[in-house]
Amino acid sequence: MNEMRPINQTGTATDTQLTGMSRRRVLTLGLGSMGFATLAIGEHLAAAHSLYATTIEPLVVDDRVWRQWLSDEAFDVLRREATERAFTSPLDKEKREGTYLCTGCFLPLFSSEHKYDSGTGWPSFWRPIDDAHIGTKRDFKLIWPRTEYHCQRCKGHQGHVFNDGPEPTGERWCNNGVALRFIPKGEPLPELRRET
Repeated sequence: MNEMRPINQTGTATDTQLTGMSRRRVLTLGLGSMGFATLAIGEHLAAAHSLYATTIEPLVVDDRVWRQWLSDEAFDVLRREATERAFTSPLDKEKREGTYLCTGCFLPLFSSEHKYDSGTGWPSFWRPIDDAHIGTKRDFKLIWPRTEYHCQRCKGHQGHVFNDGPEPTGERWCNNGVALRFIPKGEPLPELRRET
């Protein structure tokens, strides 16, 4: 049997009933919509993450192996925390879409989507591909403390992060170009380097 509802003078259900009914309906529809939106966002994030998903297994090799794999300049930057001269890396002006890998072990560190021209002379990004791919520590080599960052897998020095970057993060991940290897979009990423 249908429930009787009071009708106002215009022949429609009263505001009290509409409000109660609307709340239930809005709640039901809202929760359903949120579920679909959450599912869609979750699937999108999972797809994006799977592109770079990597189990971070430490790569530990001795200097003899690093010297076989790296140029002298890359060895000095990655293994001795040196800094390349500003405006010397072609990656500073690289504009193509692609992925930036650690030169040492090939772990993906940055995406061209997050790259910008900071005017500093080093490749700069406003965020890494995945926070799990980067490790940080305090650096007191200059008068003021800085935050140094390195590849989480091989511990190779990459650069420093500063709080003067663009939105949405406000961060500037200032990287030594020699510490990165650029792979253009559409080309396969190389396999991670392994102990020999």
